[in-house]
Amino acid sequence: MEQTALHPDNELVASAKRGDFSAFERLVTRYEQRVYRTAFRILGRKEDAEDVVQDAFASVIEHLPAFREESGFYTWLMRIAVNFALKRVRTRRRWVDVGDGESQDSYGAMPHPEFIAPWKDDPSLLAERREIRQLLREALDELDEKYRTVFVLRDIEDRTTAEVAGILGISESNVKVRLLRARLQLRERITRQLGDESRQLKSDHAAHG
Repeated sequence: MEQTALHPDNELVASAKRGDFSAFERLVTRYEQRVYRTAFRILGRKEDAEDVVQDAFASVIEHLPAFREESGFYTWLMRIAVNFALKRVRTRRRWVDVGDGESQDSYGAMPHPEFIAPWKDDPSLLAERREIRQLLREALDELDEKYRTVFVLRDIEDRTTAEVAGILGISESNVKVRLLRARLQLRERITRQLGDESRQLKSDHAAHG
């Protein structure tokens, strides 16, 4: 495949498949920090993220001969890493599988914000404060895993919609719906802390509930 042949990882992957461990080490060096960063943002624990990095690359070594390069090496690696990260989540809270329920994620089922209000201070100034960054971290932790994972990959890691879909094994339209859900839920959680209650607006949903 011409596109695969032009991929920057292709030569290293081919060498690693032939048993060149130095080529594999170069792949590790290229991507280990990205894997760690993503795992940490999903799990929120340094030790867990480090374990995910080790598990992911150990799995890559084991399964590299069977890797058919139908997707890029990075996409394949991140799919493995995200799966390991989410397996750890299952032991900490009730699990919602990121690969299930595509039909349930639709714009028609989008939740309506209950708390709508202008923020008390300028958002650009708020973002510079340590306590606000902590608030953002806590709000992200409260999201269901399938929404948090999409938000981390798309908005924080700046992966494309197609890449996120490939990593999670879901459609691009479902990525977009889950991302919007995540953004809405984060916005409402943060607004409950930063919003000016004296200027709160009543949503149509709240007014008729």
